[in-house]
Amino acid sequence: MVKALIFLGLAYVLLRFDDVQTIIAGIAVFIVGMIFMEDGFKHFTGGTFQKILEKWTDRVPKAIFTGFLTTAIVQSSSLMSLIAISFLSAELIGLAQGIGIIFGANIGTTATAWIVSTFGVKIKISHYALPMLVFGVIFRFMKSKNYQGIGNILLGLGFIFLGIGYMKDGFEDLKQGIDLAQFHIDGFLGVVVYIFVGMVATVIIQSSSATMAIIIVALSNNQIAYIDAIALAIGANIGTTITAILGSLTSGPNGKRLALAHLIFNLITALFAIVLIYQLKDVVDYLSPIVGIADNDYSMKLSLFHTIFNVMGVLIVSPFINLLVKFLETKFVSDKEQTKGKPKYLKEDVAETSLSATTAIKKESEHLYENSLEIITHGLSLHRTDIFSDKDIDEVVKSSTTPIDIDIEDTYQKTVKNLYGDIIRYSTLVAENLNRKDAKYIYSLKIVNRGMVRAIKDIEKVQRNFNLYIKHENEYIRNEYNNLRKKIVYLLRELKKISEMKNPTEAILAVETLKEELRDIDTIENGRIDQLIRENKIDTKMATSLINDSVYIYNVANRLLEFAETVWANNEILREYDEDLETKESAVHEN
Repeated sequence: MVKALIFLGLAYVLLRFDDVQTIIAGIAVFIVGMIFMEDGFKHFTGGTFQKILEKWTDRVPKAIFTGFLTTAIVQSSSLMSLIAISFLSAELIGLAQGIGIIFGANIGTTATAWIVSTFGVKIKISHYALPMLVFGVIFRFMKSKNYQGIGNILLGLGFIFLGIGYMKDGFEDLKQGIDLAQFHIDGFLGVVVYIFVGMVATVIIQSSSATMAIIIVALSNNQIAYIDAIALAIGANIGTTITAILGSLTSGPNGKRLALAHLIFNLITALFAIVLIYQLKDVVDYLSPIVGIADNDYSMKLSLFHTIFNVMGVLIVSPFINLLVKFLETKFVSDKEQTKGKPKYLKEDVAETSLSATTAIKKESEHLYENSLEIITHGLSLHRTDIFSDKDIDEVVKSSTTPIDIDIEDTYQKTVKNLYGDIIRYSTLVAENLNRKDAKYIYSLKIVNRGMVRAIKDIEKVQRNFNLYIKHENEYIRNEYNNLRKKIVYLLRELKKISEMKNPTEAILAVETLKEELRDIDTIENGRIDQLIRENKIDTKMATSLINDSVYIYNVANRLLEFAETVWANNEILREYDEDLETKESAVHEN
């Protein structure tokens, strides 16, 4: 009912007052432009943009600068927030770097104010909007995602320019009938009131950039006083954090932590700006002639103020980032996140970029591998603490003769099945937004994860025989089954080394070497089974069990190797080689 009354009231205002209609239409068109710009940069920049961000956010100062620069270019702090959250959720960056990006993005948003004050209110900016819209539509209908991205960026710029033009015309018409400057309130009370108005306006509009555009256009038309515009700008900064908090309610813990960091930063910045508002105004008046701003150019002065107080906030809060991180890490901690059978990395906010999505699936695959490893080793009555210790392999196997009581099917259901299903579901959801190379890699990850599930099923089939024969009175069958366990211990130790290798080429060679070394697991192929039978060292029942079980263990070893090859050895070199090979083959066919 309330919404219906609001919509009816808005419809009445739009139909009754032409000048207000023009202003509100300008705001709407401006916001549409921001949406198109954000979507355009998502599609156009793709993995390259994300890889640049990953490389340039490894240190907090670099993260702040990158957040500033990229936000100034893409004109969307919300996009940068989404990327920061997705990178953080995928563990591409730490919480401190994510906070740095948010801090830098706050400075980057001031670019909107400079654009509007420099061009929007001084030239007929809407004149440049129409060509952008025309070319934006043309590019938008092309098949290439890159061209579609360029089209969205052009459409975004066109709508932003058109929106500024509408707002400018609307305020010029409005001042003929209503002088908003008459609502100026003297003193500190006026500052507080206008801060509140700026905050509420930003929460309603859901864009601090749009709020700043309105403030600057209104100021340029003398519809509001300069000091009121400054207060509105401070309010807009506070309002944008409320928008971020509302958006983070459905996000994971990392999203909530960044939103809280954003709120703390903006509140501290706003507090200093409020207390020092008149002193900062004097600083702006002092700096304006130095940077070439005319004494009566209040739009440019407001932009300068907006930049100064955001930079001031970063300088004040940045030295305390480590303390802020420690505080935030104690918040939004959920025991459910640590449950073995639950995904740790597959959050909705991670899917915002292809890099964070593929990284999240890779890390979740490693999570599934660790859970699977527990079942595989316990199914063979081996303990991972012994496997990955400094103990000799013979000693590890010799000391592990007591069967471990594990219900493989029950443990699989609790720790692997749902996790595997989540990986498959998530991979399918993000696949349509990935380039061909990343889509192929995700497909290969799905294959090796399926292999881990099958490895668990193979272990379930051999568990009974291993529990029987590793402590059997017949030393020959006991030795054969323990030899199979030694092979698995050796393999897992080598795979751990491969997982820690930084050089993919070295990892690839190590995997290939392991493949050759583990060929003799199959007792038929290595000939040992024939000798044991001929010499009557084992009976036919033992021989049949050993033949079958050695095949299952051989399959398990191969599935572990396939996982290592895809996840740890096949990350970059082979993927890029495959892509280059396909490109060359396509070129040959085309010629």
